[in-house]
Amino acid sequence: MTMTIHLARLLVLAAIFVNGWTDAPNAIATAVGSGALSFRRGVRMAAVCNFAGAALAGLCFPAVADTIGELVAFSSPQATAAALNAALLSIVLWAAAAWRFGLPTSESHALLAGLSGAALALGEGAARLSAGAWLKALAGLGLSLPAGALAGRLLRQALEGRVGHPGAWQQGAAALTALLHGVQDGQKFLALLLLTDGLDGTQSSSRLALAMLTAGAMALGTALGGKPIVEKVGSELASLSPADGLAADLGAGAVLLVCSALGLPASTTHAKVSAICGAGRGASRRVMGQMAGAWALTFPACGALAFLLARVMLG
Repeated sequence: MTMTIHLARLLVLAAIFVNGWTDAPNAIATAVGSGALSFRRGVRMAAVCNFAGAALAGLCFPAVADTIGELVAFSSPQATAAALNAALLSIVLWAAAAWRFGLPTSESHALLAGLSGAALALGEGAARLSAGAWLKALAGLGLSLPAGALAGRLLRQALEGRVGHPGAWQQGAAALTALLHGVQDGQKFLALLLLTDGLDGTQSSSRLALAMLTAGAMALGTALGGKPIVEKVGSELASLSPADGLAADLGAGAVLLVCSALGLPASTTHAKVSAICGAGRGASRRVMGQMAGAWALTFPACGALAFLLARVMLG
């Protein structure tokens, strides 16, 4: 059992690292694509802001973490560890495969799919889903796309011709988006670390210590850069002027801030990509189709993979 618990903790950290590597680059994609930031400078800024956001989430924004922690109630530490290991391994494998093709995946959707698949594999006696927590989670993820697109379009119309030197403003907006990514996704994975910390019957680490561990792992992943995703989202998805990029960053940030305050687990990837489509001009149907295909496959692929892995782990 001790080895299983240690594996669960390592896989949570691996998933956080992968999240920073494949998801956080969305925060700087528009600023890099429009020339407001160089790639290297943007990566350094995103890493710092993701660290700050994830650390802040552990102290000031507990609602999303609480929602994730309540999604599934397991009957035993063994069932919890097996489900977490299966779900997290499916997230890591799926995100790494998508990164290979430069596609931004939603680790939020992958997490829900993985937990669902693992819970089904364990059976009703070992895992019980919370309807209230799932409704909140699905509401946040379902709103990410339309809310991001609407916010991006409205802000483009509001800012058009009214912002001097939008490149400088866009640097600040990209930093804010990276900070809010840390707040949102930091909470989701902090909830999983909190679950693993109690599996052996003792609470060995404080919430602050686990929040700092989450922040460090996310920042380290972000520091790798995720350049294929930055190029796909920032340059290939839509034609963006600096003002359009500013509207997309602010639109995505607004969605993440509202969802974090309400305790809704939003998809940072969906919010940012849809905000770009709302604020940009001439969005590429080819790139949109590639992303939509990856997103449509995320839930069934991660769910099925977690189901199979959980069955294997249970013997």
